[in-house]
Amino acid sequence: MSTIHGSAATADPPRAFTTCWLHWIAVPTGDQAGVLEVLGLTDPEPVGFAGAEEFVDLDSHNDLAAVDPQGSVRVYVSPELDGWTFVIGRWCSPADPERTEDVARLCAALSARYGHAHAFYYGAQGDGSAWLITENGTVLRRYCEAGDPEDALLTLGEPLPYERDRRRELGLPPAWDEATEPDEDQEEWAWATFDMAPDLAASFGLCPRDIEPTTKSRGTGLIARTPPPHPLPTAE
Repeated sequence: MSTIHGSAATADPPRAFTTCWLHWIAVPTGDQAGVLEVLGLTDPEPVGFAGAEEFVDLDSHNDLAAVDPQGSVRVYVSPELDGWTFVIGRWCSPADPERTEDVARLCAALSARYGHAHAFYYGAQGDGSAWLITENGTVLRRYCEAGDPEDALLTLGEPLPYERDRRRELGLPPAWDEATEPDEDQEEWAWATFDMAPDLAASFGLCPRDIEPTTKSRGTGLIARTPPPHPLPTAE
């Protein structure tokens, strides 16, 4: 798989990632090398912000299995941006049935080292949102609303304070049971959560869609190769 390079790894200013579909892991650290180590990423190559956005856009339109049947693909690892390191690519999706458990495992490992790690999905064309929040090695919350009847199967943990506050703003109960919630409440919440990932991510610090030329940046972005899929335990 070819690598897309920016004109210079450090020449272009930070820029927002405004692709149609965006999948990312956010870690509150500038330890880029440590993030690569925890995730098992290899073969890093420098890339500027312009080249990175082009890569992420192409990656978001590709099916992982079609890119590489062996499961090893490429992701973008940002420089430190306002104290955060982002790993961006379809491989980071907390909502993909083929990736969700592995992403949860990896984010838990990152949070065990850095305190927190979050994964998000956002479809800018009305394709929904998903989030995974981990802290100190533990999954606190996972939620997905992308229009699939099986989205509810991904739900883990208690609603985040942000979710509860948003429901109050909508006039909905801050605590709810999906099995017994009235249909009209379910529909209103579904519409709200479809677009929630960017705002929820920003509530923790920074969303890749909000990166600006004035965003404080330290280091150089990288394109790196992911490890093969994490093997599932075999039955004895």
